[in-house]
Amino acid sequence: MTGRVVVAGGGLAGITAALHCADAGHQVTVLESRGHLGGLTHSFRRGELEVDNGQHVFLRCCTSYLALLRRLGVTGKVFLQPKLSIQVRSPRLREPVWLRRTPLPAPVHLAGSVLKYRPLALADRLRFAGAALALRSVDPAAPSSDAQSFATWLSAHGQSVEAVTKLWDLVGIATLNARATGASLGLAAAVFQLGLLTDAAAADIGWSKVALRQLHGDPALARLTEAGAEVVFGAKVSALRRDGDGWRVTAGETELSADGVVLAVPPSATARILPPGSVELPPRWAEQLGSSPIVNAHVVFDRKVMDEPFLAAVDSEVQWVFDRTGQAGVTEGQYVAVSMSAADDLIDLPVRAIRERLLPALREVLRTRAGVRDFFVTRERHATFRPAPGCAALRPGPVTQADGLVLAGAWTATGWPATMEGAVRSGEAAARALLDTMPSKREGILT
Repeated sequence: MTGRVVVAGGGLAGITAALHCADAGHQVTVLESRGHLGGLTHSFRRGELEVDNGQHVFLRCCTSYLALLRRLGVTGKVFLQPKLSIQVRSPRLREPVWLRRTPLPAPVHLAGSVLKYRPLALADRLRFAGAALALRSVDPAAPSSDAQSFATWLSAHGQSVEAVTKLWDLVGIATLNARATGASLGLAAAVFQLGLLTDAAAADIGWSKVALRQLHGDPALARLTEAGAEVVFGAKVSALRRDGDGWRVTAGETELSADGVVLAVPPSATARILPPGSVELPPRWAEQLGSSPIVNAHVVFDRKVMDEPFLAAVDSEVQWVFDRTGQAGVTEGQYVAVSMSAADDLIDLPVRAIRERLLPALREVLRTRAGVRDFFVTRERHATFRPAPGCAALRPGPVTQADGLVLAGAWTATGWPATMEGAVRSGEAAARALLDTMPSKREGILT
């Protein structure tokens, strides 16, 4: 016996849920408002360049995301560091420093790098260990952890403003899309415990060797089609209502009947579509949850300016810099992308103002006078939910009060911040919840 499942949204959460439902033998239709799958992890053509909309990396501890890559058949298109290694540059230092792990168990696997971390004073380096050990004891799920800001907790545990901005935020801003001052202690604790304080290998960094559309969107379309699912592009879900024991889904001129629905769209769209009483959340919960932007500045230099695949910067306007030359198909010069998280101060600036602000800082970090062949900007105004203190109460789980209707998305209650891993985990949880209510002709697909 099979059921009809409609998945609204073709990002990583929707792709994951759709594949699990199709693999379980159900008739699946994916409705995607854009012309491609992949959601916020996509790429586009700009002249001869293949451009990712943003720079996405993953960690070895991202087990669900890695499982999705295996299901898509694209594990050969990513690179995963054999051992964590991050080059950190500062315009105040003549030479870069490195954050590397050793064979020692966590959390002492980073002790050597931290003790040699010259952007910080020696006293700050020595105090780092005490705070790291204390952070291991924080319960990420406790309401008291969610209510407190990460910066307040760090200050109470002897971390100076310099230590916060030059070390804790180095990791936190890239994973949380928020500085410590605006981040929930609960979410920050989850990130650092999972990535750095429990398993020494957990934070080894991985990235795509190809444009994101070749890693996610196109393979997902192929795998879904092979599994018997239908994907409809240009279909923005506008209404959802009960239809007997099932659901009626409206997307423009299209109307579909479904036994089960996975709503894998952003919070604002979810709030508009959800039938009244579906979730126990405060009024205007989506507005309260909010969003945080990411801005990427893309620079094509006329010569090579960096040797590493990526680097981080401190004492600079620049945050993280990625070499995109190979993925973009550049054959002369070098193409780098500057990723700026929690970019509230940049999101509304014109390209010229962003160039005037970031290009000199980038040159200073890279110590280059290379000519610029191209400079452009990509923006994601609502890249992630805002992981502020109190956000946990605004993140629903996959199960709703309406039978046959489940929620997915990195903004839901995954225990993770808004990352690719969080998105995939949400899709798994939504599919599991839905499949528990729908008989499957294939056993053991999702246990």
